[in-house]
Amino acid sequence: MMKKLLILALMLTSVIIMGFAQSQITLRVLYYLDPSWPANSAANVNLWFNEFTRQYPNVRIERENLFDEPFHDRVRAYAAAGNLPDVMYVWPSGRSDYLHEQRLLKDLTPLINRDGIRNLYLPITMDPSQQHAGYMAMIPTGITTTHVFYINMEVLNDCGLQPAETYEEMKAQVSVLRAKGYETILIPAESEWVMQSCLFSMIAGRFCGAGWHERILNGQARFTDQDFINALDFIRQLYADGVIQRSAVSVNYGEGPELFANNRSAYFIDGDWRTGAFASDPQTGWALISPSRQNNIRIGVFPDIQGARLNSSSSVIIGTGYAMSAAIPAGSAKEEAAWNLIKYLTGREVSQLLIEQGYQVTTSRTDLNFQAMRLEPMQRAIAQLGRTFKAGTVVIDGVFPSEVYSLINTGLTEIALGMRTPQQVASDVQRAFENWRRRR
Repeated sequence: MMKKLLILALMLTSVIIMGFAQSQITLRVLYYLDPSWPANSAANVNLWFNEFTRQYPNVRIERENLFDEPFHDRVRAYAAAGNLPDVMYVWPSGRSDYLHEQRLLKDLTPLINRDGIRNLYLPITMDPSQQHAGYMAMIPTGITTTHVFYINMEVLNDCGLQPAETYEEMKAQVSVLRAKGYETILIPAESEWVMQSCLFSMIAGRFCGAGWHERILNGQARFTDQDFINALDFIRQLYADGVIQRSAVSVNYGEGPELFANNRSAYFIDGDWRTGAFASDPQTGWALISPSRQNNIRIGVFPDIQGARLNSSSSVIIGTGYAMSAAIPAGSAKEEAAWNLIKYLTGREVSQLLIEQGYQVTTSRTDLNFQAMRLEPMQRAIAQLGRTFKAGTVVIDGVFPSEVYSLINTGLTEIALGMRTPQQVASDVQRAFENWRRRR
């Protein structure tokens, strides 16, 4: 009898083990880990994923952390090999346009509707027309202002200056700042997307006016029109006037925040997400700019430009977020696990931490209690950014295909180095746009 019971117990244990093994799901995740976050950001991310696997013990995460160009290179390689990760960090267009165009990302609409979570996110982030695919290929974590003008009052006060309200005023500050050993504007432009996304998209909107991209897409305007050439020429003028030094094209993107924190320049240009690079580490208390010094940093947008059709504007797009590979079978256990991870990464807990660290400014979530959050001066200032400008225009790599914006990216560097003229760059871009339109 005992022998039979032992055999039965062994058989039952074997069934349980086999069932557990069968229920185990492995998710490959490609995560965008920005090294400019506070020092323990990697530890925070580890905690998020550990918490997720605690809640879902049958899910095993194989996570790959990359940043900037290495991240994009890896995604393209995976896409070309037909081996995309199960869950990945993506853009609503621009840098991820080929994923949208080739429909490599699963439409999340049925899952959103099934779980009734639409009202937990801002309406614009649940609008499929805001994504290049035309459907809900990803859940955005927020809305992004890609152009932010950071103002260092420590530097300006040392020179007896006040923040410039017009470009002419800022140009007049160059010699005063230089005499004290300061640069005027610092922008880490070694990665070519930075100049396009964080400065030129805003400049193009000011010279070409609201809705300028739609006129080009509809054939009512061209990149070779004078307005767009004037926008390119303004970039040339920035370097010619010494407002931006040509050495900016060799400043690595990761170096920018530290240089600004060390008072290299009076002004700094980056996106709203960059505030997280200055915030205090919640564990160690260390900050690139201490909370007391943060009171000396003002946040707004580029000064008014004489001759522009539009001023007091910035470049705005729905933010990045998380998507699922279209290769995952509908209704499968893997789809459910991947969907749970996407909901977790865009959920209240992670969203609140991103806000508190300054990495996410305008969250997509509608259920956060901002009054209960621990926010520092720069974080509170960036939260008020939307009140400092009157109009939002498009981000170029968010509305045009890669063969178009990549030429703009490269062209901006060539203009900076005096290798090509604004007219030549505009002609190159227009030809690329026409070739793209013919293929559609």
